[in-house]
Amino acid sequence: MSDTQSPLQRYPLLATPHVRLQGTVDDTLYQRFREQLLAAPADGPLVVTLSTLGGDPEVARLMADELRLLREGTGRELLFLGKVAVYSAGATFMSGFPVDKRFLTRGTRLMLHERQMQSTLQLSGPLRALPAVLKAKLAEIEHSIAIEEEGFRALVTGSRVDFEELRRRAPYNWYIEAEEARDLGLVLDVI
Repeated sequence: MSDTQSPLQRYPLLATPHVRLQGTVDDTLYQRFREQLLAAPADGPLVVTLSTLGGDPEVARLMADELRLLREGTGRELLFLGKVAVYSAGATFMSGFPVDKRFLTRGTRLMLHERQMQSTLQLSGPLRALPAVLKAKLAEIEHSIAIEEEGFRALVTGSRVDFEELRRRAPYNWYIEAEEARDLGLVLDVI
């Protein structure tokens, strides 16, 4: 390959994605993902694009897991192309791809942050029953933190970003421009 080639010339498959996702990561996006995945060619590399301001991290994990099963079951090459914004749950989805299969378009930004929880805990009833309610909420929080850390580790595996650095920066919404993401090894290249 010549050094004068543009990234898109080096990776021409990225110009014609098979699965194009845009919008909030939710059940509706998941349905569009499934429909497009089923309509895609059954063999050869598969290109998935995503632009999102975020959404449900569990839906993102579900979509990534479906692609993992496809990759492991068939040996198929799967490529990720992030466009414009890959925020929050979008980064969770991107973490399902190895770093050497991740790309961003010019001007795209990643946004990494901690999982969020909004919950009201109402204590009502016999005093002896209340510790169980508190323990259940604490277990939910601890389990969510463990899932978050699994995702953070998957996102930085193979990159130059240390897991502890990501944990340190995540509470403050870490925005990363495409070229910086490439330089950090979070993606292979910028298209």
